[in-house]
Amino acid sequence: MARIQLDIAHSYRANPRDDADYALLPMRQTFEDGGAYALLGPSGCGKTTMLNIISGLVAPSQGSIRFDQRDVTQLPPQQRNIAQVFQFPVVYDTMTVAQNLAFPLRNRGMDEARARARVGVIAEMLDLSAQLDQRAAGLSADQKQKISLGRGLVREDVGAVLFDEPLTVIDPHLKWQLRRKLKEIHRELRLTLIYVTHDQVEALTFADSVLVMARGRVIQSGSPSELFEQPAHRFVGHFIGSPGMNFIPVNRLKHGGSVSGSGSGSVSSFDDLIPPGAITLGIRPEYLGMGESKPGEPSEMNLLAAKVQRIQDLGSSWLVSAQVESGAEGGSDCLVRLRLARDAAVPALNQVVGLRVFGPHTRFYDAQERLIGRESEGALR
Repeated sequence: MARIQLDIAHSYRANPRDDADYALLPMRQTFEDGGAYALLGPSGCGKTTMLNIISGLVAPSQGSIRFDQRDVTQLPPQQRNIAQVFQFPVVYDTMTVAQNLAFPLRNRGMDEARARARVGVIAEMLDLSAQLDQRAAGLSADQKQKISLGRGLVREDVGAVLFDEPLTVIDPHLKWQLRRKLKEIHRELRLTLIYVTHDQVEALTFADSVLVMARGRVIQSGSPSELFEQPAHRFVGHFIGSPGMNFIPVNRLKHGGSVSGSGSGSVSSFDDLIPPGAITLGIRPEYLGMGESKPGEPSEMNLLAAKVQRIQDLGSSWLVSAQVESGAEGGSDCLVRLRLARDAAVPALNQVVGLRVFGPHTRFYDAQERLIGRESEGALR
């Protein structure tokens, strides 16, 4: 197992001139020994580039990579003591499942008895024990990818195991099972695992720490609960959650203020915490409450008037979409979503409702879309 330290930048262009020329902007990042990490972000954000730099498949344009304080920047993959599992299965079709799993061990001269024992352990973990004597050529894509996963995990002395979207070809139901298996394997073996994905469910259920990436940089890293509860940037609030965080324009006046154009709800409680001017309020659908209101005029303080546009039955809950009208000159209407419990009173289409947008889970973002201090958390507790 290894503690991995990156101090790197990378561009696929010979003479990068600005940020847009970089696949990875200058960054420093540490992956602790035995940790389970996920690199999460949209396609093209630099996830796979970072993974390939760690493995040695790509040399960084600038900087260095250290494994346990040892500089490995110029070392090829075979000298870094890592295993990598790719998006599509890489197996030897002419070999049996057992021979495929044992291949990395035999390459390193492990004796047959130890290799067989280790293969048996990994096969049992991945539910491959019944297929050990079958040739890989006759197996499904799901089973072949399980072999790839097993070959990445079979070595006990490996410094880190890197996964590049390994569940892409896996059946949706099996994905859930394999994520659970990988979590169990990590708890048992305590390997350093780094997992690349664009799927937030995969990232949040697999990793202890998730690195959210966009445009070649790490926007925020933290536990799944930290990313959900305290998004440091609007991109994180939007990308994490299903649906993502609601964002509502806010004008904070010198002595109290209001949601832009609504004319409702004093926010004077935040006078000492939020700088004056135009900012953005963020609140997740799970925390957006609904109060009693009269058409066009909320009857409770701090309620925001919104007109119901759509109601979706999600089985265990209701998802209500509502339009907040902007009365400000040049302003635009804002669509927000709230999740209601299955047994909650559900409004009617086109009904005007009052939304409780201020509370302990309300967040505020500046013009650069960055979170305005954590001190605002407790303002309305």
